[in-house]
Amino acid sequence: NVVHLFERECSIQRRHQKIIEETPSVALTDELRNRMGAAAVAAARAAGYVNAGTVEFLLDGSGEFYFLEVNTRLQVEHPITELTTGLDLVRRQIEIAAGQPLPFTQAEISRRGHAIECRIYAEDPACNFMPAPGQILFVKAPEGPGVRYDHGVCAGFQVPIQYDPILGKLVVWAEDRPSAVERMIRALKECVILGVKTPIEFLVDVVSSEPFRSGRTHTGFIEENFAQWQPDRLLDDLAILGFVAHEMAGPGFSPQGNERARADEWLSPWQRLGAWDLGR
Repeated sequence: NVVHLFERECSIQRRHQKIIEETPSVALTDELRNRMGAAAVAAARAAGYVNAGTVEFLLDGSGEFYFLEVNTRLQVEHPITELTTGLDLVRRQIEIAAGQPLPFTQAEISRRGHAIECRIYAEDPACNFMPAPGQILFVKAPEGPGVRYDHGVCAGFQVPIQYDPILGKLVVWAEDRPSAVERMIRALKECVILGVKTPIEFLVDVVSSEPFRSGRTHTGFIEENFAQWQPDRLLDDLAILGFVAHEMAGPGFSPQGNERARADEWLSPWQRLGAWDLGR
């Protein structure tokens, strides 16, 4: 039993490596989607392939597609397929390896909504996406409905120079593409990693851009639209000012002079309230 789980659009790349993926693809018609799915199934069946895997195609401007390669594994972007199909691909891969049959047919697989993934690396998009190893000082993961953040780093983690510098995968799901785009922008703005350079600000600009919103994505997207990209230095200045203000507003600072401020003046409202019970 060979089935396909629809397509993933992976055109936005840097150094020939994907950084943003989404499903469904805005480039495919239903007819083209069915043809591409059938071709992928035929390739797997002809090879006697037993596993989860991905068949990659190149799509030209006339709507013709061409075989590129087969990745005989789950790929980094598999969560967007999971979120739109409701299938746990890691579990299904293990079951296949254990010799169990697929518990569904092609006709029983459906897709709902739109999902987008942004890969977050330790790299500098202003310097040709060069890796940026170092120690992570602070991490804040985005939260909320339709937001999934797969990562394995924390404060104190040392990003090495020997391996691919990916730190995490930020994935969002929504009922439609415009809603998914807005959710991704919000999630990226809530994602914080301090200590090493990351492309988070760059990804916000890409996903917010009119070419991306309108679906005009292709493998030369970054070079065409963001070749001269630089970070907004104003954001760095605001972060510095915020840190200074936070330090000055701590328990050891008094605006009246050198007299040390009373500690209880800086308690949060919850601390000032003291013990309390929730009424019934």
